[in-house]
Amino acid sequence: MSTSRWLTGGGASVVLVLTGLWAAGPGRIDRHLWGEVRPVIEARLVADERGSGYGETVPALRARWFCGAEPRDLDERDGVVRAGVTTRCTEYGVRGTTLVECSGDEVPQVVRLERDAAAAGGFRVVSREQAPDGEGYGAWLAKHFGTLSEPGPDDAVPSAGLEKAARAHFHLPASAPVGDC
Repeated sequence: MSTSRWLTGGGASVVLVLTGLWAAGPGRIDRHLWGEVRPVIEARLVADERGSGYGETVPALRARWFCGAEPRDLDERDGVVRAGVTTRCTEYGVRGTTLVECSGDEVPQVVRLERDAAAAGGFRVVSREQAPDGEGYGAWLAKHFGTLSEPGPDDAVPSAGLEKAARAHFHLPASAPVGDC
C-alpha cells in the first residue's frame, strides 16, 4: 500500500493508530527508565529538604529526611528526561524505641534530568517545579499533568516504604511504633 493511500484511504487504520496512541498515552511509564531516574530524583529530594524540618532543630532526635517518588508520566527526548511525579518527603527522628514523624509534605512535581556519565546514577537533575500551595494549585496541575495523568488520591506515595527505611536507618525493629515529634 502506498503512503498516500494509507493516509487517505485507510480510515480504519488511522482510527486504530489514534486509538492505540490514546490507550498508550501519558500514563504509560518506561519502567527501565524509571528505575534509572528514580534514585536520582529521590536523592535530590532528600538533599533539598535538609535543613527545613522541625526535627533537625532537636539534636537528640537525630532526625533525617526520607523521600519517595511515584511516576505520573515520563518522557525522554534528546537526552533530557521529563518526569511528572508525586513526591512524599517525611522527616523522621527517633525517641527511645519509637520512630517519630516530625515534618513532611506530599506534592506533585515536574523534574527534568539530563544524562550525565559523570553523575551518580548516570543522570543529574537540572530543574524541579512543584505545584504552589493554595490558589493556582489546580491550574498548575492542569498545565503540567493534563487530565489523563493528573495525580489523584490513589497516586499517593505510600508512607510504609519511608517508615521501613527510617526504621532500618535508626536500627529499630520492623514493629517499632510511629509517633509524633
